[in-house]
Amino acid sequence: VKGGVYLESAHRIRAVALDKTGTITEGRPRLVASEYLPSPFPEPTVMYWARVLAGHSDHPVSRAIAADTQAGNGELSGFTALAGRGIEAQTDGQRLVLGNHRLIEERGLCGAAIEARLAEHERQGRTVTMLASRTQVLAIFAVADRIKQSSRTALAELHALGVRSFMLSGDNETTARTIAAEAGIDDVRANLLPTDKLAAIRAMQQSFGVVAMAGDGINDAPALAQADIGIAMGAAGTDTAMEAADIVIMNDDLRRIPEMIRLSRRARVVLWQNIALALGIKLVFLLLAVFGSATMWMAVFADMGASLIVVFNGLRLLRGVALGADQSIAS
Repeated sequence: VKGGVYLESAHRIRAVALDKTGTITEGRPRLVASEYLPSPFPEPTVMYWARVLAGHSDHPVSRAIAADTQAGNGELSGFTALAGRGIEAQTDGQRLVLGNHRLIEERGLCGAAIEARLAEHERQGRTVTMLASRTQVLAIFAVADRIKQSSRTALAELHALGVRSFMLSGDNETTARTIAAEAGIDDVRANLLPTDKLAAIRAMQQSFGVVAMAGDGINDAPALAQADIGIAMGAAGTDTAMEAADIVIMNDDLRRIPEMIRLSRRARVVLWQNIALALGIKLVFLLLAVFGSATMWMAVFADMGASLIVVFNGLRLLRGVALGADQSIAS
């Protein structure tokens, strides 16, 4: 936690936005299907190109493709990262893109046959990436990632606390809604670029007030910075995301979010109890002094005694923190 103000204000959170890959899911996608499409280029060459392009990206989906396709260390030129879409580069004299459904649609390369193939994968909650030249799609890759068990528990706890949940994903809507339904998320915003995620957080702040955002990638950084409380995943998160966030969850366990909200709410109750105790004790001593009944020992109790009572009352919060940590370890 980068400052006590974030823990103090957590009790006012009314909505939590979450990225999909690496936040709700494990962030270790695996390639479950690949399809070579007829083209002037042989299949081994196309798969080699896919491996070369994917090997130059740090996105989890690209890493999955790079790990499960033909090995290659080819040279790239004119490499460009297309935020929220994919990557583009030139190799072996060919200008290629490796990107998501949105990017290929923007290039005008998604025909009816391609759309039918993609729809089948997306209905199964898979993330689809395509390799394409200037004129056609060369290969389709379907990647799947598992939802963290802790994500379902965390979302159920958030709902029990009266906090709304939203998924902000750059993935296609069908895949995003499939994952959201499995995790138990209230609402989904899909096909989002980094700027779209930023706009979504601003809109949520207008509707709900205090909003938290949890994410792990470079694309999440603007939204993490905009949110009232930005929460980054520490184990799988990027340096950019952790720098932009206010809180880092070192074990990537989303159950820490409802735990933080509960702790903040308890701390607020204890704070008002301490104020009431301190002022109440001093008021009683003042009344006794006015009527001439106060003694030196009463004065000491009103001063040091009140301070000790406040401290010991505040220490009750540690029991809740220790209990929460034990439950996380046990699970």
